[in-house]
Amino acid sequence: MTRLSPVLGPLSPRQRWRRIRLQAYSWSLTGAYRLGAMHPAIWRLVARSYHPALDWVAARHARVACQFAAVDVPAYRDFLRGHGAEHARRLAGFPETTKQNYAGVYDEESRCQEGKLHRAGVIVDESSGSSGKPYNWVRGPRELKGIYRNAAGYIELVFPGKRLFVINAYSMGAWATGTTTGTAMARIAMVKNTGPDLDKIIDTLEHFGPGYDYVVAAYPPFLKHLRDRLDEAGFPWPDYRIRGMVGGEGMTEALRDYLEERFEEVRSGYGASDLTIGMGAETGFSVRLRKRLATDQRLRDRLLGEGEQRLPMIFHYNPLETFLEINEHGELLCTINTKSCLQPKLRYNVGDEARLHTLAEVRQALGDDYAGMWTDERMNLPLLFLFGRKDSTISYMGANLYPQDVEYGLYQGNPFAASINRFCLSLEELPGLEYRPVINLEVRGDVDHGQLADICRKGVLAHLSAVSRDFAESLREDPTAADLRVKIHALGEGPFARLTKMKNVYLVKDA
Repeated sequence: MTRLSPVLGPLSPRQRWRRIRLQAYSWSLTGAYRLGAMHPAIWRLVARSYHPALDWVAARHARVACQFAAVDVPAYRDFLRGHGAEHARRLAGFPETTKQNYAGVYDEESRCQEGKLHRAGVIVDESSGSSGKPYNWVRGPRELKGIYRNAAGYIELVFPGKRLFVINAYSMGAWATGTTTGTAMARIAMVKNTGPDLDKIIDTLEHFGPGYDYVVAAYPPFLKHLRDRLDEAGFPWPDYRIRGMVGGEGMTEALRDYLEERFEEVRSGYGASDLTIGMGAETGFSVRLRKRLATDQRLRDRLLGEGEQRLPMIFHYNPLETFLEINEHGELLCTINTKSCLQPKLRYNVGDEARLHTLAEVRQALGDDYAGMWTDERMNLPLLFLFGRKDSTISYMGANLYPQDVEYGLYQGNPFAASINRFCLSLEELPGLEYRPVINLEVRGDVDHGQLADICRKGVLAHLSAVSRDFAESLREDPTAADLRVKIHALGEGPFARLTKMKNVYLVKDA
């Protein structure tokens, strides 16, 4: 890979004048919001009172962010010249940036404003590497303050309590989520950064006792491990108020239902190390809407497209902070709408497939049912319908198998769900060059492997047949399509010997 380090030379008088005009225009658009939104309380006010008329302001500010970077960021100037877009004036005229065509081509310094990286207060995060090679991402102090404010405002809105105690169970290494969550939560709650250590979390709950409003922040699979471990220990759940805040990967409603048998509620946030933490967040309304989509084909056709069988995560997002678009391939583009971003993120394509809808569009689709779906933490923000990474599937018999659909089948109504530590998918080659999908299960405890495999196979087949027309049609045309393989592995064995991160990997090769 060629690594370029374009140098930002002195600005011409024309460029300096353009920069001044852009700065004035930017503040005229969102200056009042920038000044006011420094406090979590103001963030909550904006979330509750957002008006669709502000979408126009957000779109203009996204365009200005690209124009600013065309002047201030050496890599982006070079990138635009390479795409013949150095004179772009409309937002759509600025080309998409990706990890491959931008972050992987230009070094960290050249992607910074004014080509300057080293300064006090800069934090270097690292992506988990779940999609391949880990990348480094830098964030400046002003940018981090905004991230902390957004996260704190959301937690206070969705998890109200007079004695908030956040147990931060995200990994505490260089990954952005763990350290950022701990610092942000300290603004509005008591915090203990345990990391993903079950014993430390149990000790913390027992030591401080039931007099707090606990929120455990973790990846979804780890929250399941915590529930199962506490159940094994005979933990007195009714004496405690414990809620769950998850992120880092998608979560099915089957897993949420399983967790909420113990946790008071579980809500998810959406972010990406490439972009920012807390781009979107669930509320009671978005969860109810998602559950409704699972059973209402008419509503699914209207909001997701005719015949769409997948069930996306649904998040509220603030266009004044993160302006989102959908390209012609159905992929999500994000522009961070702030000049405080050390490395501007401009029409960045992280590889997630999604849909966007205003609250008015959702209201119209729901009709008379709309009002009854609201809960106390009401947000007036538009909605992001997120399917996840576009390449996270196994193609089989003309159908695409998604990890989230497999997870539904594994956990929904399964009496042995507590024995499943995690799962991943692979393909197995049979004689005659045929392939069959394999569901690899990592299990713990004393459980009959044959019985577990049989229940899981039937559960996954039943769910896939219900939600995937392509798979159901394959079963009718060829009954051998039901030959899903389930392989049981002990802890840390088989394909799981190579999967050590807390953030799960759901597709593996050569399992």
